[in-house]
Amino acid sequence: MNRRKKMIEIVVLDREGTVIAGACSPADRQKDGHPACGEQAGLCVDREWQEGDRIRILTDPAGCPAHLKVRMDVALPEGEVYLPEGIMDWPIPMGEHRLAYAPGTFEGERHIVTARAMTAAELAAPRDVARNPADLRGETNFYPHCTANVETRNESVFAARNVIDGLRFNTFHGEWPFESWGIGARNDAWCKIDFGREITAEKMALTLRADFPHDAYWVSGRAVDSNGDEIAFSLRKTGQRQWIDLGGRRVRWLRLERMEKSDDPSAFPSLRAWEVFGR
Repeated sequence: MNRRKKMIEIVVLDREGTVIAGACSPADRQKDGHPACGEQAGLCVDREWQEGDRIRILTDPAGCPAHLKVRMDVALPEGEVYLPEGIMDWPIPMGEHRLAYAPGTFEGERHIVTARAMTAAELAAPRDVARNPADLRGETNFYPHCTANVETRNESVFAARNVIDGLRFNTFHGEWPFESWGIGARNDAWCKIDFGREITAEKMALTLRADFPHDAYWVSGRAVDSNGDEIAFSLRKTGQRQWIDLGGRRVRWLRLERMEKSDDPSAFPSLRAWEVFGR
């Protein structure tokens, strides 16, 4: 029996849903004579992005794994995403949303987007399974995805998604590369990473924003997982990673909550990076 070739397709749609560009990987000729797309795709788009434009990445549910490595702009690093339904809708960040990205990202008249299937070796390797430079604010149909109950002044540079973008620059606050999760001085702030499926979580690292004395810091907090378990942890006044053992637990999501602020006069503790290592 001939196995169906795995397929990945990239399309760009405008605000009306009209396809303005599309590509899949070069077709391979199979034994049955039918062409099919391969396991990686790249699209070059000659267009100045317009309000409402979006990128859609499609996989073949019957033949293609849902774990992809994607690059949504030449200025963004490649990152891992999980597509439970074989589709990834990605509105192009516009206006104020672009402040959380490097200057020039999404600008100009030529853009590239790439997507490829992850290898078995990549899937088996220990790694930061929370890292997703392509994560967006709001609802998504791809994972990992980070959300929170508050983001300072609803500004993109203080959005929850910033803590999983793969960067740890934390000696200032505001525009890229110093974006962070800001809590708006709320005592009940929480932040959650949804992995979209069960993962094995060995340990996590929290990197606080360390723009002292502008910033305060948290002295302790709780990590709650999708099983209902809680892990209490303490934190120090430092800009270095702070490690918390998760014991190899199987979880679908993790949430930081009950974060206790230090007695610093500043009202602004903030999280720069949240890494979860496992497979």
